Amino acid sequence: MSGAPSPDAVTLFQQEPGGVTYRIPALLYVPQPRIFLAFAEKRSSPNDQDAMYLVMRRGAVGPGGVQWEPTIAVRHAKLPGHRTMNPCPLYDPVTDTVLLFFICVKTDCSEMWQILTGRNAVRICYITSRDHGMSWGRLEDVTEEVLGPDLRNCATLAVGPGHGVYYSPSGWLVVPAYLYYVHSRICGVPVPWKTKPHSFFFYSDDHGESWHMGSGLWRQETGECEVAPVVCSNGSDLLYCSARTGHHYRVEATSSSHSIEFDDAHYNKSLCEPPHGCQGSVVSYQPMAVHQEEDAGRESEMLCLEGRAPSWLLYSHPTSSHKRLDLGIYLNKSPLVPSNWSLPWVINQGPSGYSDLAVCQDTHTFACLFECGKDTTEKIAFRRFTVEELLINSSKP
Repeated sequence: MSGAPSPDAVTLFQQEPGGVTYRIPALLYVPQPRIFLAFAEKRSSPNDQDAMYLVMRRGAVGPGGVQWEPTIAVRHAKLPGHRTMNPCPLYDPVTDTVLLFFICVKTDCSEMWQILTGRNAVRICYITSRDHGMSWGRLEDVTEEVLGPDLRNCATLAVGPGHGVYYSPSGWLVVPAYLYYVHSRICGVPVPWKTKPHSFFFYSDDHGESWHMGSGLWRQETGECEVAPVVCSNGSDLLYCSARTGHHYRVEATSSSHSIEFDDAHYNKSLCEPPHGCQGSVVSYQPMAVHQEEDAGRESEMLCLEGRAPSWLLYSHPTSSHKRLDLGIYLNKSPLVPSNWSLPWVINQGPSGYSDLAVCQDTHTFACLFECGKDTTEKIAFRRFTVEELLINSSKP
């Protein structure tokens, strides 16, 4: 594969000649005043341990497309002696506030060192913006508040990466995360092969005043995850979770109540993973009823709102089970039916890595921010597409 970007894609972050690399995309859409916020890690090399700090670009949506401002460093998202990783933004529509979560990792500590020693070197932090990313407030560290007594058995942890969500039925702000949990110790020393990764989420029910540990996927070994709110055909609400694994297939789960307990986690053989897995993104979309209308002598599909229609799910991920290749968009119009995922619509041929989706519900369009290029670390590109394009290009399961 050549790795040539789609003609519809715009490069937002590009690897620099000296080796400086941008990785781990995160994307957020704010409906008023129609702004995209694109985040990434800036690294001195592609290696995880060479992460430095977060960068961002703001994109204003206008009649001619998205006008992107220059790249800026998110200077407030930093602890002394730490590298900043895993951007995970979310938007609170009630307070009109953007919250940017991330992790701060001690500079000299690798993830493997933490797993082998059982000594966590990560802090969960966030900053807020009340002007849609133009300025940011002070850093808040919520590690102890989120983990509570589980922190003593946490070898390491991370948020996202990707985006969090506002879960409207309960008014919760929900942040996806994962940890390596020490399941067994001998004489106080962790047994490395019994330290396992598990996805979980944490939430705030008071618009960020306090944070609480939520449900987790404890039966399977799962890592990086994202969640999406879903409206069911009977009008009930639940939360859907899609999680990375190293076992060939994605794990997905749904909540069963307002307490959001994930009790049906399962491997979905319709959604493959490359060796060692890869991060993927999931979003929900409120579809519109379709009717036919004459337009200049031909029939065309027009969309109109029909109350709380059942949600669709969109999922982005490399489509190869052998390498991180060919980023695809999958569609499921019946989220509670695991076999109903469409065949993928490939939006980037060639090397493809991490990605993050955003839904523009007000304009019935979508956007994807994704790693691509000659290899998966060369650039991070942005592409928009409409619901019509999605429907035309999505194949039946």
